[in-house]
Parts: sequence; structure tokens; C-alpha cells
Amino acid sequence: MKVIFLKDVKGKGKKGETKNVADGYAHNFLLKQGLAVEATNSNVKQMDAQKKKQKELEAEELKESQDLKKTLEALTVELTAKSGEGGRLFGSVTSKQIAEELKKKHNIKVDKRKIELDDAIRALGYTNVPVKLHPEVTATVKVHVTEA
Repeated sequence: MKVIFLKDVKGKGKKGETKNVADGYAHNFLLKQGLAVEATNSNVKQMDAQKKKQKELEAEELKESQDLKKTLEALTVELTAKSGEGGRLFGSVTSKQIAEELKKKHNIKVDKRKIELDDAIRALGYTNVPVKLHPEVTATVKVHVTEA
């Protein structure tokens, strides 16, 4: 019997695949558990439509990420902090502070976990900080830390 998998089934198939399986296995396990549906013409067309819609959504998300990248790379985030001798900060500037400043001043919402700051900023001056917006899109934001 030909079935379309709705979920990943270990050893049998991945979500969206169409495969031939034993009739008993299909009726007694896959269909009962809701892991697959029978591969009728209407079900195949419906699955193709879902895949097409998913691809369109992914393409739109990529375009939005590229637009946001252009916006982020054009601006500079200004932060102030107390510092001691030689421009060393008392404390540090974290990705959370950068995300909050982007939201407050520029009205751009970026998750702090997407800001790839290897180590917190501990000195005055400019720092380039990478921001992963999409698996294929990474922007670089300039962060300027000044004396408070």
C-alpha cells in the first residue's frame, strides 16, 4: 500500500515522503496512529500544495531577513557605560543590552540569542557584532560604547 508520511517514522520514512509499505503495517499502525495517510490523488495534490506553500514562506522569510540585514548594517548602536583607566569598563556590555537598545531607539526587535557576541564587550570604542537573522543571512551591527 502506498502512503504519505505525516511524521518521521524511524526506519520507514521522513515527513512528506511517499512510500510503499505492507498493507497490515499501514492499516494497523501508520493510519491508526496518524503517522501517515493513504496516497490517493487528492492527498498527493494536497501534500504538493503544502510543500509549495512552505517554500513560498521560506523565500519570503529569507527576503525579510535580507532587508533587515541592510537596515542593521546601516545603523550604529550607541551605549554608555562607566569606565576606568585605559577605557576599561566597570562591568561589560552584553547581547541583552544591545537587543534592548535596538528595540528602544530603532524599534527593531532582535532576539538576544541571535546576537553572536563571543564575549561581552569590556572596553570603550566601536565593536562589530554579528547578528544571525536567518541560517543564510548574518548581519554586522556597529556598537559604540562611550563614557557615561
